[in-house]
Amino acid sequence: IYKINIVHLPLYKDICAKLTVVLLSFFIMTIIAAIYYQDYALVKRNNSSLNKMIIPIHWIYSTGKYINKIYFTTLPNYKQLGLDATNNAKHDQHKNSLLLVLVGETARSMNYQINGYNKETNKHTQDLDLISFKNVTSCGTNTAISIPCMFSNIIRENYSAINAKYQDTLLDVLKHAGINVLWIDNNSGCYNVCKNVETINTNTQNQKWCDGHTCVDEALLVDLQKRIDSFSGKDSVIFLHAIGSHGPNYYKRFPKQHRYFKPGCFRSDIQNCTHEELLNTYDNSILYTDFILQKIIKILSKNNNNWHTAMIYISDHGESLGEKGLYLHGFPYNIAPIEQTHIPYITWFSESFIANKKLNIACLKKQADTALYSHDNVFSSILGLMDIGTKEYSKQDDIFEACRKEWKL
Repeated sequence: IYKINIVHLPLYKDICAKLTVVLLSFFIMTIIAAIYYQDYALVKRNNSSLNKMIIPIHWIYSTGKYINKIYFTTLPNYKQLGLDATNNAKHDQHKNSLLLVLVGETARSMNYQINGYNKETNKHTQDLDLISFKNVTSCGTNTAISIPCMFSNIIRENYSAINAKYQDTLLDVLKHAGINVLWIDNNSGCYNVCKNVETINTNTQNQKWCDGHTCVDEALLVDLQKRIDSFSGKDSVIFLHAIGSHGPNYYKRFPKQHRYFKPGCFRSDIQNCTHEELLNTYDNSILYTDFILQKIIKILSKNNNNWHTAMIYISDHGESLGEKGLYLHGFPYNIAPIEQTHIPYITWFSESFIANKKLNIACLKKQADTALYSHDNVFSSILGLMDIGTKEYSKQDDIFEACRKEWKL
């Protein structure tokens, strides 16, 4: 090769010729990407390691990233929050409060019957007097951003993964206040949110609910009553991290007996299913989550003699199901469609919890239908609901504060 005699064009013509080749190549790549975007996006989503195999200079990027992380990144000092936290709850009837928070996965608000959807995706809980906040947005469009952001005191506009990692979370503040805190995971982990509290992972070898690799969300409820019994004597919050509607294998998120909407999509290359098939399978996963909510409420109701019980369900982000040619999630937030950012936020309160916390349910239902909320409200709302006093609490971010009768006097 070094013996080849290269004949160079004049500089101006040489630049024009090379620029033409670059622009023509970019144009052709754009056309190919537009035609086959759905296939590329889903293959990349399911096989992220392909980046390292098909991009020849990926090793340069990885090396640079590693060097920057090790030698040029200054990590912040760890920041503890809520060391002043106190539990100001009134334990009437000699009962403590038990709050169960179900953290959903890939659930979008528009597919919930309770929010006006035209399919029975909430048929298990439609008679249980749930309150659904209909205008709630996520902090991110993927789990790795939304989970730590949701449980931090950092608002979305200022969110930094590094800063969130190196400070206490909502769970830590609850723990500082003397609350029993437990995280049970049936997903990809808690992304450092539960790093300082007791954590349990579902057993993927459970033959009833698991296939050896993943489990349906009923696995979260195994021994849940035993966990509750072990918490007697103190206010408690249990977080359940569900696998929910995680794609693209939506059909694996619910047992066969929960295939209510048919026909379905039973493949991972979901772009090759009809929109009806895909939507039915996704809706079955939403319906199965509704079944989980029903089972949770039944468990909490059985404990009403010993606890003031309540439940909160909120998803991490939404999902695209072919709208505008888009699938799955993870788009940059500023251009992400509403399907990926509009999420369900559903609550249930026992009568004794309502009385103990002085909640005005009529006020709360009106607020749930009209007000705008986001993941930014989770941190202070749970602190307020559990009556935790701390300088980290923000009354204006607490969605329940305006409907506490005692506070409105």
